[in-house]
Amino acid sequence: MERTEISVVRLARAGDAEAFRELVESHSSKLFRLAWRITGDEATAEDVVQEAFLRAYRSLGRFDERAQFGTWLHRIAVNAALEIVRKRQRHLAPSHGVEEPPPSPDPGPDRVALGLEVERAVRSALAGLSPMERTAFVLRHFEGRSIAEICDQLGLGASAGKQAIFRAVKKLRRVLEPFAERIEKQEVKL
Repeated sequence: MERTEISVVRLARAGDAEAFRELVESHSSKLFRLAWRITGDEATAEDVVQEAFLRAYRSLGRFDERAQFGTWLHRIAVNAALEIVRKRQRHLAPSHGVEEPPPSPDPGPDRVALGLEVERAVRSALAGLSPMERTAFVLRHFEGRSIAEICDQLGLGASAGKQAIFRAVKKLRRVLEPFAERIEKQEVKL
C-alpha cells in the first residue's frame, strides 16, 4: 500500500528519519527551483533549501494536517529566501546571478549571442528588483501562483501584492524593450 504524504508527515513527526528523508526527496527540487529564482544564486538557493527543511523539521509539531504539506513547506522556503536575500543586500553589493551553462549549439551564432544578452539583462533586472518585488514576480510568473496565494505567502494585502508584481513587470519590461525589435528581426531571418 502506497503511503500518503500526510502519513509520511506523521511518521516524520514521530521521529522517523526515513520518513523525513522521503519528504526531503519529494520536495527538494521544487524548493531549489523556487529558491534559485528568488536568489539568483545556486549556492544561496541550496542554503535556502537546507534552511527551509531545517525549519520545517523543527516545526513539524505545529504543522496543521488540514493544510497541504507542500504549500506549508513552500511558504517556509519563500520566507527563508527573502531573509537570506535581505541579509545579502545589507552586507554585499547586489549579485547579478550565477552564470548559466551555454545554450545548445543548435541556434545560429547571432541568435545565441542575442539570447545570452537577453538572459544577462533579465538576470540583472531581477537582481535589481527589491526582494519583495522579485519574490512576488517569481511566485506569479515562474511558479504560477494566484495573487491571493502570493499575498498570503508574503503577508501582503491584495493591492500591495498586485503593486509588487506590477512594479516588477514594469521594471523588467523597461529593461527588455530594446531587445524586442532585435528579437523580431531574428525571427524574420529564420
